[in-house]
Amino acid sequence: MYPISDPQLAAALAGFEQMVPGGISLDDIPAARKFVDELTAAMVAEAPDIPGVVMSDHHAPGPEGGPDVMIRIYQPGTRPDTLPALLWIHGGGYVLGNVDGDDLRAKGMAVTLNCVIASVEYRLAPEHPFPAPIEDCYSALKWLADSAAELGIDPKRIAIGGASAGGGLAAGLGLLARDRGEIDIAYQLLIYPMIDDTNLAQAGPDTPDTPVWTRANNLAGWRAYLGQEPGGDGISAYAAATRAQDVGGLPPTYIGVGSTDLFRDENITYAQRLMQAGVPTELHVYAHGFHGFDGFASESDTAQRFTAEQMRLVARALHG
Repeated sequence: MYPISDPQLAAALAGFEQMVPGGISLDDIPAARKFVDELTAAMVAEAPDIPGVVMSDHHAPGPEGGPDVMIRIYQPGTRPDTLPALLWIHGGGYVLGNVDGDDLRAKGMAVTLNCVIASVEYRLAPEHPFPAPIEDCYSALKWLADSAAELGIDPKRIAIGGASAGGGLAAGLGLLARDRGEIDIAYQLLIYPMIDDTNLAQAGPDTPDTPVWTRANNLAGWRAYLGQEPGGDGISAYAAATRAQDVGGLPPTYIGVGSTDLFRDENITYAQRLMQAGVPTELHVYAHGFHGFDGFASESDTAQRFTAEQMRLVARALHG
Protein backbone atom coordinates (compact mmCIF):
# COMPACT_ATOMS: atom_id res chain seq x y z
CA MET A 1 0.00 0.00 0.00
CA TYR A 2 1.25 3.49 -0.79
CA PRO A 3 2.22 5.42 2.36
CA ILE A 4 0.09 8.47 3.19
CA SER A 5 1.92 10.91 5.45
CA ASP A 6 -0.65 13.73 5.37
CA PRO A 7 -2.15 13.36 8.87
CA GLN A 8 -5.65 14.50 7.86
CA LEU A 9 -5.86 12.13 4.91
CA ALA A 10 -4.24 9.29 6.84
CA ALA A 11 -6.81 9.67 9.62
CA ALA A 12 -9.69 9.67 7.12
CA LEU A 13 -8.35 6.57 5.41
CA ALA A 14 -7.95 4.81 8.75
CA GLY A 15 -11.55 5.69 9.54
CA PHE A 16 -12.70 4.22 6.23
CA GLU A 17 -10.71 1.02 6.82
CA GLN A 18 -12.20 0.69 10.29
CA MET A 19 -15.70 1.25 8.93
CA VAL A 20 -15.15 -1.11 5.99
CA PRO A 21 -12.76 -3.86 7.17
CA GLY A 22 -11.01 -5.35 4.16
CA GLY A 23 -12.43 -2.66 1.89
CA ILE A 24 -15.18 -2.88 -0.71
CA SER A 25 -15.04 -6.04 -2.81
CA LEU A 26 -16.62 -6.60 -6.21
CA ASP A 27 -16.56 -10.38 -5.86
CA ASP A 28 -20.33 -10.14 -5.28
CA ILE A 29 -21.57 -7.04 -7.13
CA PRO A 30 -25.20 -7.09 -5.85
CA ALA A 31 -23.92 -7.34 -2.27
CA ALA A 32 -21.42 -4.54 -2.94
CA ARG A 33 -24.21 -2.34 -4.30
CA LYS A 34 -26.32 -2.90 -1.21
CA PHE A 35 -23.40 -2.19 1.08
CA VAL A 36 -22.32 0.98 -0.74
CA ASP A 37 -25.89 2.30 -0.93
CA GLU A 38 -26.30 1.77 2.82
CA LEU A 39 -22.89 3.32 3.56
CA THR A 40 -23.67 6.34 1.38
CA ALA A 41 -27.10 6.79 2.96
CA ALA A 42 -25.51 6.75 6.43
CA MET A 43 -22.93 9.37 5.41
CA VAL A 44 -25.62 11.57 3.84
CA ALA A 45 -27.77 11.30 6.96
CA GLU A 46 -24.93 12.72 9.05
CA ALA A 47 -24.24 15.60 6.67
CA PRO A 48 -26.16 18.89 6.87
CA ASP A 49 -28.66 19.43 4.09
CA ILE A 50 -28.11 22.18 1.52
CA PRO A 51 -31.10 24.52 1.37
CA GLY A 52 -32.17 26.71 -1.51
CA VAL A 53 -32.14 24.04 -4.22
CA VAL A 54 -35.17 22.89 -6.21
CA MET A 55 -35.12 19.28 -7.41
CA SER A 56 -37.24 17.58 -10.07
CA ASP A 57 -37.05 14.25 -11.90
CA HIS A 58 -37.44 13.98 -15.67
CA HIS A 59 -37.19 11.23 -18.25
CA ALA A 60 -35.32 11.53 -21.52
CA PRO A 61 -35.97 9.26 -24.48
CA GLY A 62 -33.43 6.47 -24.21
CA PRO A 63 -31.10 5.16 -26.91
CA GLU A 64 -32.57 2.97 -29.61
CA GLY A 65 -33.87 -0.23 -28.03
CA GLY A 66 -33.25 1.06 -24.51
CA PRO A 67 -35.50 2.45 -21.77
CA ASP A 68 -36.00 6.11 -20.98
CA VAL A 69 -33.24 7.70 -18.91
CA MET A 70 -34.06 9.37 -15.59
CA ILE A 71 -32.42 12.75 -15.05
CA ARG A 72 -32.61 14.64 -11.78
CA ILE A 73 -32.49 18.40 -12.17
CA TYR A 74 -31.11 20.60 -9.40
CA GLN A 75 -31.37 24.37 -9.67
CA PRO A 76 -31.10 27.36 -7.36
CA GLY A 77 -34.47 28.29 -5.88
CA THR A 78 -33.83 31.92 -6.83
CA ARG A 79 -32.32 32.21 -10.27
CA PRO A 80 -32.20 34.34 -13.40
CA ASP A 81 -34.15 33.36 -16.49
CA THR A 82 -31.11 31.67 -18.05
CA LEU A 83 -28.32 29.67 -16.43
CA PRO A 84 -25.50 27.42 -17.64
CA ALA A 85 -25.75 23.70 -16.94
CA LEU A 86 -23.56 20.78 -15.92
CA LEU A 87 -24.46 17.21 -16.84
CA TRP A 88 -23.23 15.19 -13.86
CA ILE A 89 -22.39 11.45 -14.03
CA HIS A 90 -21.98 9.54 -10.76
CA GLY A 91 -19.12 7.15 -10.08
CA GLY A 92 -19.01 3.54 -8.91
CA GLY A 93 -16.62 1.57 -11.09
CA TYR A 94 -19.32 1.24 -13.77
CA VAL A 95 -21.16 -1.22 -11.50
CA LEU A 96 -22.17 0.74 -8.38
CA GLY A 97 -23.90 3.97 -7.44
CA ASN A 98 -26.97 5.96 -8.35
CA VAL A 99 -28.32 9.48 -8.54
CA ASP A 100 -29.53 9.42 -4.94
CA GLY A 101 -26.02 8.85 -3.66
CA ASP A 102 -24.83 12.09 -5.27
CA ASP A 103 -27.76 14.26 -4.15
CA LEU A 104 -25.76 16.39 -1.71
CA ARG A 105 -22.88 16.78 -4.13
CA ALA A 106 -25.25 17.88 -6.90
CA LYS A 107 -27.04 20.32 -4.60
CA GLY A 108 -23.74 21.79 -3.54
CA MET A 109 -22.63 22.27 -7.14
CA ALA A 110 -25.93 23.92 -8.09
CA VAL A 111 -25.42 26.50 -5.33
CA THR A 112 -21.67 26.98 -5.71
CA LEU A 113 -21.73 27.19 -9.49
CA ASN A 114 -25.09 28.99 -9.72
CA CYS A 115 -26.12 26.65 -12.48
CA VAL A 116 -28.48 23.82 -13.36
CA ILE A 117 -27.14 20.36 -12.51
CA ALA A 118 -28.57 17.41 -14.46
CA SER A 119 -27.63 14.10 -12.80
CA VAL A 120 -27.96 10.96 -14.94
CA GLU A 121 -29.33 7.60 -13.77
CA TYR A 122 -27.49 5.48 -16.32
CA ARG A 123 -27.73 1.71 -16.46
CA LEU A 124 -25.04 -0.27 -14.66
CA ALA A 125 -22.82 -3.14 -15.71
CA PRO A 126 -22.59 -6.11 -15.77
CA GLU A 127 -26.32 -6.30 -16.50
CA HIS A 128 -25.90 -3.47 -18.98
CA PRO A 129 -22.34 -3.40 -20.35
CA PHE A 130 -20.91 -0.91 -22.83
CA PRO A 131 -22.35 0.80 -24.82
CA ALA A 132 -25.55 1.02 -22.73
CA PRO A 133 -24.18 3.37 -19.99
CA ILE A 134 -22.50 5.80 -22.38
CA GLU A 135 -25.53 5.86 -24.68
CA ASP A 136 -27.73 6.64 -21.67
CA CYS A 137 -25.44 9.56 -20.87
CA TYR A 138 -25.58 10.76 -24.46
CA SER A 139 -29.38 10.55 -24.42
CA ALA A 140 -29.39 12.67 -21.25
CA LEU A 141 -27.02 15.21 -22.80
CA LYS A 142 -29.14 15.49 -25.94
CA TRP A 143 -32.32 15.89 -23.89
CA LEU A 144 -30.65 18.61 -21.82
CA ALA A 145 -29.63 20.53 -24.93
CA ASP A 146 -33.02 20.03 -26.60
CA SER A 147 -34.83 21.15 -23.43
CA ALA A 148 -32.70 24.27 -22.94
CA ALA A 149 -35.53 26.74 -23.48
CA GLU A 150 -37.90 24.85 -21.17
CA LEU A 151 -35.27 24.53 -18.42
CA GLY A 152 -33.89 28.05 -18.79
CA ILE A 153 -30.48 26.84 -19.90
CA ASP A 154 -28.00 28.50 -22.21
CA PRO A 155 -27.34 25.75 -24.80
CA LYS A 156 -23.89 27.19 -25.49
CA ARG A 157 -22.88 26.79 -21.85
CA ILE A 158 -23.40 23.11 -21.11
CA ALA A 159 -20.56 21.28 -19.38
CA ILE A 160 -20.15 17.57 -18.62
CA GLY A 161 -18.48 16.02 -15.62
CA GLY A 162 -18.16 13.09 -13.30
CA ALA A 163 -15.97 11.33 -10.76
CA SER A 164 -14.19 7.97 -11.10
CA ALA A 165 -16.25 5.84 -13.51
CA GLY A 166 -18.46 8.92 -13.91
CA GLY A 167 -15.35 10.79 -15.03
CA GLY A 168 -14.60 7.92 -17.42
CA LEU A 169 -18.11 8.18 -18.85
CA ALA A 170 -17.72 11.95 -19.13
CA ALA A 171 -14.44 11.51 -21.02
CA GLY A 172 -16.07 9.00 -23.36
CA LEU A 173 -19.07 11.30 -23.74
CA GLY A 174 -16.81 14.17 -24.73
CA LEU A 175 -15.36 12.06 -27.53
CA LEU A 176 -18.79 10.79 -28.59
CA ALA A 177 -20.33 14.27 -28.67
CA ARG A 178 -17.38 15.60 -30.65
CA ASP A 179 -17.70 12.83 -33.23
CA ARG A 180 -21.50 12.98 -33.58
CA GLY A 181 -21.41 16.75 -33.92
CA GLU A 182 -24.88 17.41 -32.52
CA ILE A 183 -24.07 19.17 -29.24
CA ASP A 184 -21.40 21.69 -28.29
CA ILE A 185 -19.84 21.07 -24.88
CA ALA A 186 -18.37 24.07 -23.09
CA TYR A 187 -16.18 22.20 -20.57
CA GLN A 188 -15.40 18.75 -19.21
CA LEU A 189 -14.74 18.12 -15.53
CA LEU A 190 -12.89 14.82 -15.07
CA ILE A 191 -12.39 13.96 -11.40
CA TYR A 192 -9.96 11.03 -11.03
CA PRO A 193 -11.53 9.46 -14.15
CA MET A 194 -11.41 5.70 -14.82
CA ILE A 195 -10.26 5.76 -18.44
CA ASP A 196 -7.62 3.08 -19.09
CA ASP A 197 -8.69 -0.58 -19.38
CA THR A 198 -5.04 -1.64 -19.74
CA ASN A 199 -4.17 -0.54 -16.17
CA LEU A 200 -4.49 -4.12 -14.95
CA ALA A 201 -1.34 -4.97 -12.98
CA GLN A 202 -2.38 -6.78 -9.82
CA ALA A 203 -0.96 -6.17 -6.38
CA GLY A 204 2.21 -8.08 -5.52
CA PRO A 205 5.63 -7.72 -3.91
CA ASP A 206 6.73 -5.15 -6.50
CA THR A 207 3.32 -3.61 -7.16
CA PRO A 208 1.76 -1.80 -4.21
CA ASP A 209 -2.01 -1.88 -3.97
CA THR A 210 -3.95 1.37 -3.83
CA PRO A 211 -6.33 2.58 -1.11
CA VAL A 212 -10.15 2.38 -1.44
CA TRP A 213 -10.25 1.46 -5.15
CA THR A 214 -7.99 -1.56 -5.38
CA ARG A 215 -6.34 -3.19 -8.35
CA ALA A 216 -8.64 -6.21 -8.03
CA ASN A 217 -11.73 -3.99 -8.07
CA ASN A 218 -10.42 -2.16 -11.10
CA LEU A 219 -10.08 -5.39 -13.04
CA ALA A 220 -13.56 -6.52 -11.97
CA GLY A 221 -15.09 -3.18 -12.92
CA TRP A 222 -13.55 -3.17 -16.38
CA ARG A 223 -14.57 -6.77 -17.02
CA ALA A 224 -18.16 -5.96 -16.08
CA TYR A 225 -18.31 -2.77 -18.15
CA LEU A 226 -16.68 -4.11 -21.28
CA GLY A 227 -18.37 -7.50 -21.19
CA GLN A 228 -15.02 -9.05 -22.11
CA GLU A 229 -11.48 -9.23 -20.85
CA PRO A 230 -10.01 -5.71 -20.67
CA GLY A 231 -6.66 -4.84 -22.14
CA GLY A 232 -7.12 -6.60 -25.46
CA ASP A 233 -7.75 -5.43 -28.99
CA GLY A 234 -10.90 -3.78 -30.25
CA ILE A 235 -11.87 -1.76 -27.14
CA SER A 236 -13.75 1.39 -28.09
CA ALA A 237 -12.39 4.80 -27.11
CA TYR A 238 -15.92 5.69 -26.03
CA ALA A 239 -15.51 3.00 -23.35
CA ALA A 240 -11.90 3.75 -22.39
CA ALA A 241 -10.88 7.26 -23.42
CA THR A 242 -7.15 6.51 -23.43
CA ARG A 243 -7.85 4.32 -26.47
CA ALA A 244 -8.68 7.40 -28.56
CA GLN A 245 -6.29 7.88 -31.48
CA ASP A 246 -7.22 11.56 -31.79
CA VAL A 247 -8.08 13.74 -28.79
CA GLY A 248 -8.10 17.02 -30.68
CA GLY A 249 -11.21 19.16 -30.79
CA LEU A 250 -12.32 18.30 -27.26
CA PRO A 251 -13.63 21.03 -24.94
CA PRO A 252 -11.45 22.70 -22.30
CA THR A 253 -10.77 20.14 -19.59
CA TYR A 254 -9.99 19.82 -15.91
CA ILE A 255 -8.40 16.60 -14.61
CA GLY A 256 -7.78 16.19 -10.89
CA VAL A 257 -6.36 13.15 -9.09
CA GLY A 258 -4.46 12.22 -5.94
CA SER A 259 -0.90 10.94 -5.96
CA THR A 260 -1.84 7.57 -4.38
CA ASP A 261 -4.84 6.98 -6.66
CA LEU A 262 -4.66 3.97 -8.99
CA PHE A 263 -5.73 6.28 -11.83
CA ARG A 264 -2.90 8.80 -11.32
CA ASP A 265 -0.68 7.77 -14.22
CA GLU A 266 -3.48 7.25 -16.74
CA ASN A 267 -4.93 10.63 -15.81
CA ILE A 268 -1.57 12.39 -16.18
CA THR A 269 -0.96 10.71 -19.53
CA TYR A 270 -4.39 11.65 -20.85
CA ALA A 271 -3.94 15.26 -19.73
CA GLN A 272 -0.58 15.41 -21.50
CA ARG A 273 -2.16 14.09 -24.70
CA LEU A 274 -4.92 16.70 -24.50
CA MET A 275 -2.34 19.46 -24.09
CA GLN A 276 -0.30 18.15 -27.01
CA ALA A 277 -3.47 18.18 -29.13
CA GLY A 278 -4.10 21.83 -28.29
CA VAL A 279 -6.96 21.26 -25.82
CA PRO A 280 -6.89 23.84 -22.98
CA THR A 281 -6.26 21.55 -20.02
CA GLU A 282 -5.77 21.94 -16.27
CA LEU A 283 -4.08 18.98 -14.56
CA HIS A 284 -3.93 18.92 -10.76
CA VAL A 285 -2.25 16.14 -8.75
CA TYR A 286 -2.72 16.30 -4.99
CA ALA A 287 -0.04 14.85 -2.73
CA HIS A 288 -1.19 11.81 -0.72
CA GLY A 289 -4.71 11.98 -2.15
CA PHE A 290 -6.31 8.53 -2.38
CA HIS A 291 -9.30 7.57 -4.49
CA GLY A 292 -12.37 9.41 -3.26
CA PHE A 293 -10.43 11.41 -0.66
CA ASP A 294 -12.60 14.47 -1.30
CA GLY A 295 -15.57 12.50 0.04
CA PHE A 296 -13.96 10.54 2.88
CA ALA A 297 -11.78 13.45 4.01
CA SER A 298 -13.95 16.35 2.90
CA GLU A 299 -12.86 18.61 5.78
CA SER A 300 -9.14 18.14 5.11
CA ASP A 301 -7.08 20.97 3.70
CA THR A 302 -6.25 18.92 0.60
CA ALA A 303 -9.88 18.05 -0.15
CA GLN A 304 -10.96 21.66 0.40
CA ARG A 305 -8.38 22.88 -2.10
CA PHE A 306 -9.27 20.08 -4.52
CA THR A 307 -12.97 20.95 -4.54
CA ALA A 308 -12.52 24.72 -4.52
CA GLU A 309 -10.19 24.62 -7.52
CA GLN A 310 -12.65 22.51 -9.52
CA MET A 311 -15.55 24.82 -8.76
CA ARG A 312 -13.54 27.93 -9.54
CA LEU A 313 -12.51 26.61 -12.95
CA VAL A 314 -15.96 25.30 -13.89
CA ALA A 315 -17.60 28.55 -12.80
CA ARG A 316 -15.17 30.53 -14.93
CA ALA A 317 -15.90 28.29 -17.93
CA LEU A 318 -19.67 28.49 -17.50
CA HIS A 319 -20.07 32.14 -16.52
CA GLY A 320 -17.12 33.68 -18.31
